[in-house]
Amino acid sequence: MSPVTDPERPIKTVLVANRGEIALRVVRACRELGLRSVVVYSTADADSIAMQLADDAVCIGPPEPGRSYLNIPNVIGAALRTGADAVHPGYGFLSENADFASVCAEENLIFVGPSPETMTALADKAVTRALMSAAGLPLLPGTTSVLTGAEEAERVAEEIGYPVILKAAAGGGGRGMRVVRERAEIEDAYRRTQTEAALAFGDGSLYIERYLEGARHIEVQILGDRHGNIVHLGERDCSVQRRHQKLLEESPSPALDDATRAAIGAAAVAGARSVGYEGAGTMEFLLDRDGGFWFMEMNARLQVEHPVTEIVCGIDLVAEQLRIAQGQPLSFGQSDVVVRGHAIECRINAEDPARDFAPTTGQVTRYRPPAGPWVRVDSHLEPGVTVSPYYDALLAKVIVWAADRPAAIDRMIRALDELVLEGHGLTTSASFHTDILSRPEFRSGDFDLGLVATTQRTRTELP
Repeated sequence: MSPVTDPERPIKTVLVANRGEIALRVVRACRELGLRSVVVYSTADADSIAMQLADDAVCIGPPEPGRSYLNIPNVIGAALRTGADAVHPGYGFLSENADFASVCAEENLIFVGPSPETMTALADKAVTRALMSAAGLPLLPGTTSVLTGAEEAERVAEEIGYPVILKAAAGGGGRGMRVVRERAEIEDAYRRTQTEAALAFGDGSLYIERYLEGARHIEVQILGDRHGNIVHLGERDCSVQRRHQKLLEESPSPALDDATRAAIGAAAVAGARSVGYEGAGTMEFLLDRDGGFWFMEMNARLQVEHPVTEIVCGIDLVAEQLRIAQGQPLSFGQSDVVVRGHAIECRINAEDPARDFAPTTGQVTRYRPPAGPWVRVDSHLEPGVTVSPYYDALLAKVIVWAADRPAAIDRMIRALDELVLEGHGLTTSASFHTDILSRPEFRSGDFDLGLVATTQRTRTELP
């Protein structure tokens, strides 16, 4: 066996190949596990809290991600110079880059995540559909290989019926997707989606599937170790989305009954087991109006919304990632996973809801995060931090827990009312979350992926 696949290989130093709140999250987990942490940073993040709290820090380039956080030679060089044993990629950037994971292995660095082979298999979402179909998971009608062109897309759409959705095979993060409702639209939609996919992912390959009207987005958190143990940690409801971008997540989902919850959890474990998955991952499903669920994709990394699962299960997912990477078995079994109460996460983004969520930038002048019982805030902010145009708009994640869903909604509204986040030219999405939480359909739990669009229309129509 190579060193990175030995049954147990202790980690002493972790290089955190990311920025912002997730870099800080990993640094804190390392500290609690007694591990040394090294943070890489661009010149735009030279005064970050993660850099201040880590044991060491290395500048890897200018603000542009391609010259810093996506620069594999610079990241690997920082790991080797600082004596790191492992690299934690967080989410985004290089977290699902199989080439990066392979280079880590070549340099005798433990990549905290699945193997390069597993990542490669899951990178093409059309191929993943075929793998999951073979594992017995339900799929919406569509293709299990990439389309050869607009003509094939038109033929398949006629076979499976409109509406359909075109998706980037190399996609992620809600980008490279377009709904087509009639035949006359498909050629132009194919061309536009292909162009978007090529620009976003460097790969214009597309696949197609039936579009499910009135659906909800349900995802299941899984953990697997190299000893063959795989468990799920319940589900998250991610149906509050704008243009396929998640805004709010909660656990458990108010849309599932006990039988469906057990079935979707078992399906997630079966799918992960079929590819020999190791590490933290997420199986994503669509839920139809009749309670049927359909596999959508698998994310081979930690999710932005992992805190809601941590809170309801009482399990530190980042700590488990680091234990798994060292070859240790999971510290618990499926019967030990108990979901208690209800958790909600709101993503506070540097976006202006009044201007169709246009991105905003500027220097933070005042920042007071909410606090109080069962309120958690994951953020890298402090007064003086400059929100730049180079990176994701996420500024903070406000997470609350309560004994039941109504109490969690009320607690989140209270927390958002307490939040103070101001800056020159800076506007955030916090007020939009309050609007969502106050809507009768959200409070009742009877909503779908169209909720945000409805809320936007309501805000626009107000005098």
